[in-house]
Amino acid sequence: MSLKGDVCVVTGACGFLGKRLVRLLLEEENMAEIRLMDQQIQPQLLHSLEDCRGDTKLSVFEGDIRDGDFLKKVCRGASIVFHIASIIDVNDSVEYSEIYGVNVKGTQLLLEACIQENVVSFIYTSTVEVMGPNLKGEPIVNGNEDTVYDSSLKFNYSKTKREAEQRTLQAHSEVLQNGGRLATCTLRPMYIYGEGCRFLLGHMGDAIRNKDVLYRMSLPEARVNPVYVGNVAMAHLQAARSLKDPQKRNVVGGKFYFISDDTPHVSYSDFNHVVMSPLGFIIQEKLMVPLRLFYVVCFLLEVLCMILRPFVRITLPLNRQLLTMLNTPFSFSYQKAQRDLGYIPRYTWQEARKHTIEWLASQLPKERERIRAK
Repeated sequence: MSLKGDVCVVTGACGFLGKRLVRLLLEEENMAEIRLMDQQIQPQLLHSLEDCRGDTKLSVFEGDIRDGDFLKKVCRGASIVFHIASIIDVNDSVEYSEIYGVNVKGTQLLLEACIQENVVSFIYTSTVEVMGPNLKGEPIVNGNEDTVYDSSLKFNYSKTKREAEQRTLQAHSEVLQNGGRLATCTLRPMYIYGEGCRFLLGHMGDAIRNKDVLYRMSLPEARVNPVYVGNVAMAHLQAARSLKDPQKRNVVGGKFYFISDDTPHVSYSDFNHVVMSPLGFIIQEKLMVPLRLFYVVCFLLEVLCMILRPFVRITLPLNRQLLTMLNTPFSFSYQKAQRDLGYIPRYTWQEARKHTIEWLASQLPKERERIRAK
């Protein structure tokens, strides 16, 4: 099902995934208009898309996701919304009111704007972290959408993403202002990597400061299945096509889908090594301290931060929940997305790895210079 002639909104259009999705839409579909929504949109982004823009109109909407009137303006006349914008925070460095306002309230306001402005399709970018891992560190290997799991969450990021996802799915089949019906679905990508991934850049920077040695923060057996950004963008396109298809709309609507690809299952730390070893980086053989001791140290530091919080807010680079996430086997299949959405990873592991390494290689001199200059 083609999206030809449609008008779509992409929130978080300047972000890691947003930019990739906008380019894919321009390359694959002859849409009437793509509306780029973000707090601030650099002119360079528009210039970078000129080579594939064709006849599609690119419109810029700069504003706050928590501004309901602004959202109505963005959605007026649109038929599809890709809601990617959110605050990603795995260190609990952002105040709860801020992350809740953007991730939950912003999503609710956007859904309300869609209903008032007769937008028929809404695709929400969730995360595997709405599933876990839980505080006990119970593993899931090759799980799916029917996997039963005690998803007790501690991260404000995970909690707010889960609530936003629930609100999105509950809005499926809501009656629009014109009498039509809204169709919604959510996608739960694994850890997303590729060109532009700030987490990979951060790990590379830490390794540069550590004499080109990557820190080992996860045990080798704590395997996860990262997913390439180009394949996640493809899943979003397939979701939009499916919601537009009258035969698939009721099958896909109101559902969530795990999005992975054929990237090998590997621990977070070993994945960093896989994409950075060609650049000369090595990795620590073992954790810096035994895992149990790591938990004790994190607990003591968390208690200290809690005591000091009335006077100063300290963000720890590592906490117990993050340590659990890094050391719990947690992987999911994309079979349901393949069956319902027609999602097939566009990029092989070899292609994804090559593109990622080439991008990291292009960033390495700048990172070395930046760190040396400090």
